[in-house]
Amino acid sequence: MTKGTSSFGKHRNKTHTLCRRCGSEAYHLQKSTCGKCGYSAKRKRKYNWSAKAKRRKTTRTGRMRFRHGFREGTTPKPKRAAVAASSSS
Repeated sequence: MTKGTSSFGKHRNKTHTLCRRCGSEAYHLQKSTCGKCGYSAKRKRKYNWSAKAKRRKTTRTGRMRFRHGFREGTTPKPKRAAVAASSSS
């Protein structure tokens, strides 16, 4: 019994074919289910595996109150261009 290159020559039957719901070649013929959309089940296959990664990557995109020292209720200093324009007139 070999398990390397010589065995791969024996793979000649199709395990997957086109799915009639999503169109990808992920419909398993013996299982009668699609690996991509889950066809044969009424509900569409859908996962949210990357939710935690999204949370990790999208920090520091909000107000960042700690980083700015919890400043609240203050007015920003006027811009230099606005100051120069008002003093020259």
